Amino acid sequence: MSGERRLTHADESGRARMVDVGDKAPSSRRATAQARVLLGAEAFAAVRDNALAKGDALGVARLAGIQGAKETSRLIPLCHQVPLSVVEVEIELDESAEAALITTTARTEARTGVEMEALVAASTAALALYDMAKGVSKGIRIEGLRLLSKEGGKSGPWTAGD
Repeated sequence: MSGERRLTHADESGRARMVDVGDKAPSSRRATAQARVLLGAEAFAAVRDNALAKGDALGVARLAGIQGAKETSRLIPLCHQVPLSVVEVEIELDESAEAALITTTARTEARTGVEMEALVAASTAALALYDMAKGVSKGIRIEGLRLLSKEGGKSGPWTAGD
């Protein structure tokens, strides 16, 4: 139906399928995602002071985010393998909220985007931070996982509204 948007990962019968990107030209693509980890006072202090029994929570979370992005096509069934140029994982501690704000960016030169890689990086980093600090507090919450922006490809740039 003209003008109607349809899901790209479903065939005419509604069955899940992998999108064929073989005829698309490679282009420079970038995506940024974010997640927030609400640690609470005791876990926040332990993370901030690098005083957890398991070690450097922020360092482990950064590495987990990078590794997660690299494993996206193995975790998300219909994602293509994407040759990543770089994955950046930044973690900012917010003392007043007793939280960690994780921001990830993935870049590639490919036929398909890296939104999922950025999102998996943010979620994996958040889960790793939870794992590192759960011995101090089981009440840690992960929230606000979202795509912040994407560039490249046929649809062009996109930025989330707040």
